[in-house]
Amino acid sequence: MASDTTPPEQQRAQAEDGRERAEDVREGAEGDRVATEALRVAAESSRKKAEQFRRFAEEARDTRDQHREALETLRQEQETLRDLQEQMRVLGEETRVAAEAARQAAMAAVKATAESLEATLDGMKVVEEMRRTLRTIQEQSPPSK
Repeated sequence: MASDTTPPEQQRAQAEDGRERAEDVREGAEGDRVATEALRVAAESSRKKAEQFRRFAEEARDTRDQHREALETLRQEQETLRDLQEQMRVLGEETRVAAEAARQAAMAAVKATAESLEATLDGMKVVEEMRRTLRTIQEQSPPSK
């Protein structure tokens, strides 16, 4: 009768092979665990970098919005300055016209004054001529007794 039992050395060799295979599987699993941990660390690092880039992008958007608002404020101030410049130009033109009118009025007043002085001088000449005539008449008339 043949025995189904394997000799002890063969069993030991099979057990050693099984143990070596189990050790190889364990080492493979440990290698996979180390690789998985490295991938997890790399993924966490990538997630942190992505979050940092997201924050940078948000800050850049905020800065861009602030610049846009500042530019809009400057544009509005420039428009206000252009409006004020136009108003000043109009006022300057009105002032120039008023100054010209005042100059013309002053010239007319000077002319009127000159004409008045000339008329007064002419009147004084007439009065002086009349005095001379009266003196001449008085000198030629006999004295009254």
